[in-house]
Amino acid sequence: MHLASRLLDHAATGDIIVSRTVKDLVVGSGIVFQERSELQLRDVPGTWQIYAASPVSG
Repeated sequence: MHLASRLLDHAATGDIIVSRTVKDLVVGSGIVFQERSELQLRDVPGTWQIYAASPVSG
């Protein structure tokens, strides 16, 4: 819950923000990821790479 809440802090309206773990789990799904930043999130140990996710256009 803490991780989801902290990621939400870095999302703009309409954004879908995910961690590297989610990105790695959905490889081959057709979702496109744009690297956002690497962060230290309050109350969540470690450093987290975050991405904006969007469907493949076409």
